Amino acid sequence: MRSLTKAFIIAVMILLAGFTIMTKESENSVPANNESEITVNEEVNNFNASIIKYVDKGEMVASWYGRKFHGRKTANGEIYNQMAFTAAHKNLRFGTLLRVTNPDNELSVIVRINDRGPYIHGRELDLSKASASALGMVQKGVAKVRVEQLALKGVNFPVISLN
Repeated sequence: MRSLTKAFIIAVMILLAGFTIMTKESENSVPANNESEITVNEEVNNFNASIIKYVDKGEMVASWYGRKFHGRKTANGEIYNQMAFTAAHKNLRFGTLLRVTNPDNELSVIVRINDRGPYIHGRELDLSKASASALGMVQKGVAKVRVEQLALKGVNFPVISLN
């Protein structure tokens, strides 16, 4: 049963990662022939909207961590990969999926909690380098972000938990 659950989790993550990470440009793109065509992103978003809800977690101060921790074990036992879409939080369950949005540029990314931290006062979320890069915040280092937890509609627990 546990392997079936992990397979489902991986399938959901692939679906979400592949289709819900969009830039402002792709959301606002208009077909060249000006017909009212439904784009692939719209179709996937309509499908996602039918099974996934986003639970508002408010704004958080996020930073990122990378090279120094790359290859070391995370709090959940995985090897940290700075180029994976992961994050650290002090108390969210491991495996929790979050949609993190940078309000300065409206870029969003889906991350999975696999570590604990950050341990710097005033920061609530530590993103992997890849996540921070996708949000356009690598240079800045720290940013206030909007955070939403992914959940299945009609289910009262997080989308995934590998514990």
